[in-house]
Amino acid sequence: MVTFSLERTPPLTPDEAWRRLTRWPRHAGAVPLTRVTVLTPAPTRVGTRFVARTGVGPLCFDDPMEVTVWRPPADGEPGRCRLEKRGRTVLGWAEIEVLPGPGGRARVRWREELRVRFLPAAFDPLLHRTARAMFGRAVNRLLRQP
Repeated sequence: MVTFSLERTPPLTPDEAWRRLTRWPRHAGAVPLTRVTVLTPAPTRVGTRFVARTGVGPLCFDDPMEVTVWRPPADGEPGRCRLEKRGRTVLGWAEIEVLPGPGGRARVRWREELRVRFLPAAFDPLLHRTARAMFGRAVNRLLRQP
């Protein structure tokens, strides 16, 4: 199991950063070889479920997730979303926080605990580096693209 965190201060308002990070289908454009299917009706709320399917052909896996905390930023208060990973292969959670930052900009925190079933702990350092780099690029793309 690995845990990592990322922080960004994009030139966006907290509301816009939140919108860009929590529109789940947009994640497919930020994570290579991934499609995202939302399984529950809009709008997003506690109980919303979606699946990120990553891979090509038979070499793929599903990463089903459920929103367990949903608190968009409002009235200067930070926003917080927690996703629980409910899959057979990928387990753990992710938390997205969007806080008021300097000069009206957003401050984004992304924390994640990730476990890949059947992957020995000896691979944790590699998983940590790979996941942090991949999610770092994905967060950057999500925040850059309107």
